[in-house]
Order: sequence, then structure tokens, then C-alpha cells
Amino acid sequence: MPADGRSPWRQFHGLVLILLALSGVATSLSASGAEQEPPPLLLAERYSGGIDVSHYWVSEKLDGVRAVWDGKALRFRSGNSVPAPQWFVATLPKQPLDGELWLGRGSFDQLSAIVRRQSPDDAEWRRVRYMIFELPNAPGNFSQRVEQIKAVTAAVKLPWLQAVAQFRLSDAGSLQQKLSDIVRQGGEGLMLHRDDATYQVGRSDALLKLTPWLDAEARVIAHLPGKGKYAGKLGALRMEMPDGRRFALGSGLSDDLRRKPPPLGALVTYRYRELTPHGMPRFPRYLRLRDGL
Repeated sequence: MPADGRSPWRQFHGLVLILLALSGVATSLSASGAEQEPPPLLLAERYSGGIDVSHYWVSEKLDGVRAVWDGKALRFRSGNSVPAPQWFVATLPKQPLDGELWLGRGSFDQLSAIVRRQSPDDAEWRRVRYMIFELPNAPGNFSQRVEQIKAVTAAVKLPWLQAVAQFRLSDAGSLQQKLSDIVRQGGEGLMLHRDDATYQVGRSDALLKLTPWLDAEARVIAHLPGKGKYAGKLGALRMEMPDGRRFALGSGLSDDLRRKPPPLGALVTYRYRELTPHGMPRFPRYLRLRDGL
């Protein structure tokens, strides 16, 4: 018999219970800390002409962070929770919503800092608007959902919950004119959503984006040191495209980014003028971290 008077079986049994308890705690912690799956979303194709513009609703392409409300939680495109103040989400409708957290034109960097902060600042969040452009899984075509979006946002009477303005244009000429007006005022571009489209997810030509430049995403794989006036700071980001090809991205980096660059593995959205004959972006320029935070 052991010195404490317990039989070997009782000792073994106690050890098993302890291990099971610890296993349960570990499982619980693992589950609570697990990252969420990205929500299924409708993603836009690029506008290339050849369509009847009159069959589309048109809206401004907002320079914001996409966020999806499932009726209970607000999540980024990545599936991670948005650390919004409780008052911001407490009175949102139970109906699922899809839209952009937005501060205004040219304010993406400020917005990104606000919505990333794990301890939300009420004063900063009072400036944020949740701009709705879709109702996930809602019935009917998009023209009908446009009216539903107006009704849903109007019913709750929250100053930070608004419907994205949707309007009609008659032809490609008026579309290009509207694009020029928006860009001149500091906007990013336009979105076109086919009026007869039922709700769907994945990349689809039911939704088109039109900007005066091309954009794509690539992953940061290295930080290249700067020279001259950038000595001791970041000179450029080494980027890897989805097909494995790599390029340096130095244009468009702010002084703050050169001091504290995006981490390795981060997805970055960049702009470029066109592709070279070898399929590489010509004149790439840093735009932002991808909005799937």
C-alpha cells in the first residue's frame, strides 16, 4: 500500500479524473479561442463594358471595412469579431446585414485603426457608420432588396446605420461621367449590382466594380531594408501573388508604414496600371491591408 493509505487503483482513478478535467478545460479554451470561419459573401467581378447599364443599380464604392451582421454578432470579412462597443450593435435589427464600416472618403487608415482596437473608444466609434448594401439570404431580386434595405435601416432609426445610396444610370457614357465625378471628389469608384439578381455568394458578374485603376491582393513575405532617406526603415515589401510570382512594393508606403510595416503573412491590396506581357503588375502602389481583418 502507498504511504498515504490509498490503493494503486484509487490513485490511478484519481489521476484519470484529473487528466479528463484538464482535457475538458483545454478543449473549452481551444474552442473559445478558435478563429471563426469567413462568412460566405458576394464578391465583385471587374466591370469591362459590354453590358446594358440601365439594368443595374449603381452605388459609390466606399473606402471602408466590410462587416457582416448575422443578427447576433458583427464580423469582419475574415470571420473574426468586430470589437465594436456594445451600444453600436445592441439595437441592430435581428435580420442579417452586409455592408461597410465607414468614416468618409479618404479615411480608411483612421477607420482601420478604430475598428481594430480591442478596447473600443466610444468617441471614435460615434464617427463610424455602418453602410448597408445587401441583405444576406433575403428573398426577391436586388431591386426588391434595395427597398427592403431602406425599410430595415429606417425602422431602427439609428444614426450610424444607413443604407448605401443606390441610383440608376442610362448608359455607359453616363456611367463614366459619374465615375469621373466621384473620383474627382475623393471617392474610389462605383459598384454595379444587376437589378434582377437573387441573393448569391461567391464571385459573380451580378456585382461589378468600376475604378480608374486595377487592384489585386498579394501576401507580404519579406521586409526589404531602405536606403538613403529610408535608411533604418522599410524600403519595400516583398510580395507574393497567388500564383507564386513575387515583386517588390515600395510606392505608396507612408512614413508610419515604413516604421511599422505590415507583418509577414499579411494580405495587402495594391493598385496597378496594367499587367506586363509577363503578367506582372506595372507601377504597383500600396493601398491598404486587406479589409478582412
